[in-house]
Amino acid sequence: MRFDEFQEFRQRRLDASSSLLDAAETNVYRALAPLRPEPPADTTKVHRCDLARAWLRRFELPEDRSGDAMVCRGVRHGLGVVFHWLRTVQARLWLPSDVYPVYFELARAAGLAPASYPTLPAPALPRSPADDRPEYLLLANPSKPLGRYLSDAECDAVVSWLRESPHRRLLIDSVYDLGAPFAAGTRRLLDTGRTVLLHSVTKGWLWPRTFGVVLLGPAQAELAGLADAFRADPPSPEQLRLADRLLTEHSDVPRQVVGELAARGERLFERLPDEVLAAIPAASRTCPGNYFFPVGIPAETLQREYGVLAMPVSVFGESSWPGSVVTSLGDAFGPTPAVSR
Repeated sequence: MRFDEFQEFRQRRLDASSSLLDAAETNVYRALAPLRPEPPADTTKVHRCDLARAWLRRFELPEDRSGDAMVCRGVRHGLGVVFHWLRTVQARLWLPSDVYPVYFELARAAGLAPASYPTLPAPALPRSPADDRPEYLLLANPSKPLGRYLSDAECDAVVSWLRESPHRRLLIDSVYDLGAPFAAGTRRLLDTGRTVLLHSVTKGWLWPRTFGVVLLGPAQAELAGLADAFRADPPSPEQLRLADRLLTEHSDVPRQVVGELAARGERLFERLPDEVLAAIPAASRTCPGNYFFPVGIPAETLQREYGVLAMPVSVFGESSWPGSVVTSLGDAFGPTPAVSR
């Protein structure tokens, strides 16, 4: 069941049953709307290089890497630019099959034929042997709907995958990492020098498709063409002004978002039957800023036996895992919990 199909199904089920607990809301911008900063009213000119340095400072990365920090309009825009460049260098691309269907839409729009690997119930890296082609593996850290960061052992496996070929590189989507600095696993993978990191203000500041940074690997001459592509397709002056305001005047908003999501998560857990709560991995329940929680019970069973409306994994992409996903974004888990519909 695709996302749009599930949304129609969800509304029908909620309309038909006032006792069903809606644990399938996905719109974080609506749920956390009071926390979203207002755009600036001034028309001050903001330079990309200054924003790149401000972003590096916030995440405790060396400012002398500003030449590697490509300013863009968010992770989706950044991936579109990267994927078009990967086609020009005839790269092989691996995408997670059960994280975000838009990954595949962007890749195919760029003329790529991506391969895939699963992340549920845990990431299983591809085992295909390397060849002489450039090979890129996209992973999200933290990942949704897995709802957690990569473990130390999983980072070990990623590093081993890189070491199998000098032609291998990583693409890390860190949009769900709301802390500063980035998670230890992400920093470790950055230290390999073979990672391209993508981040934006989408989740931490609740401003999608506005501003992001794609941090290229240091001293990688083969990425010069990719850097040129980003410089030729910058954000608008209005987006740059908004990004400057978010990073300076509203630097505390991601912490507020994490706090609100933690509170919502606790309200969700209080409403779930014990058997359902026990089927959610502890790492997902305790991951800061998480609002997607994988449950080792099929969505049909959750609805029929427990009165909980959950998302089937197919909403996120292809998966053979039989579980489902619940979220903490519904009205019932807000600051003033609403009566269950």
